Amino acid sequence: MSVRIDIAGLRPERVAVVPSPLAELCMALHALSEPGHHPGLQGWVTGVTARLDSHLADRLCEADFLWRTTFADLFLPYAGIPGALPGATLAEELDLLDKLSDEQFVDAALEFSCALPYGLPGPGPLSDTDLRRRALELAAARGPRQLRFGERLLSDPPRIRAWLRQFLQDCDEAFFAETWSRLRHQLAADARHKTDLLRRRGLTEALASVSPAVTVDETAGVITIDKLGSGRTATAGRDLLLVPTSLGWPHLMVLHRYGWQPVLHYPVGSPELAAPPSVEQLTLRMTALSHPVRMRLCRSLARSAFTTSELAQIHGMTAPEISRHLGVLKKAGLITTRRRGRYVQHQLDVTVVARLGSDFLEGVLR
Repeated sequence: MSVRIDIAGLRPERVAVVPSPLAELCMALHALSEPGHHPGLQGWVTGVTARLDSHLADRLCEADFLWRTTFADLFLPYAGIPGALPGATLAEELDLLDKLSDEQFVDAALEFSCALPYGLPGPGPLSDTDLRRRALELAAARGPRQLRFGERLLSDPPRIRAWLRQFLQDCDEAFFAETWSRLRHQLAADARHKTDLLRRRGLTEALASVSPAVTVDETAGVITIDKLGSGRTATAGRDLLLVPTSLGWPHLMVLHRYGWQPVLHYPVGSPELAAPPSVEQLTLRMTALSHPVRMRLCRSLARSAFTTSELAQIHGMTAPEISRHLGVLKKAGLITTRRRGRYVQHQLDVTVVARLGSDFLEGVLR
């Protein structure tokens, strides 16, 4: 599973690394709504929440489906405008948001909460009666608050657009302007570093510095982002945008909406290991541990190193049976093997197993 970006014919000057205050504001709203996704931001979340005006807090909940579970494309509006780049200020980016058509705005607002089509062309809920009905049915399943918002959005998009712009401006005044003044220097420095890598060493090395989950096959002209999901897009004469975030880890997001230019929204200064496990590796490890025999073997191997024959005797199994299970655990990277004279001993890699919980969480949130 992965998201792929076809970059055939992409010229180096069409790759831009630019911080985005609107994208960072959305990530701030996400962290406030889902602090469990961002344990490193607990102090910031507590401080902002404590001084947040109750009326603004209520409004934050009113449309939190735009940023709670994931990141709505509304907050990367330049991707929907040919030739546009992120603005230097939040006001500039809100102006870009205003340039999206009502159809673009509504489709992006309802995409995740109402499971609207994403990677394929087609009509939206403003023009398709069946899609409109389905959007409201799914909104109703998520509660009365989202149903009311969905009804207002579909019946009067300009009103909701004005509401959202005012809400974001109020958030900026209440807490984000101070946060952005602190973060923008780190983001600008990262953008300069990535741009320098692009110029001196090329796209492959620049993207390798974004995340180990991003790989480039320059011969095939494809960027692959290792994620627990599937999608495909192409630059096709458009820019490729890289947008850094200081608040985003562990999220590595790829905008691959049909007709919009691709955007890779990546965390900077993340605490991840140099080479976090791929989704395939994580799947292997979870599968390996799902078998009751292998779980019992792990119990023994966590305490000491054992040979295959010793494990066979302990667990009342044949040596070939034990070898097959050890092979699965070894392929998943869960055990280590060492030779002691003519004996080969196996032991559980406790460090790898201890990381599985955080690895799994990082994998599904990536």
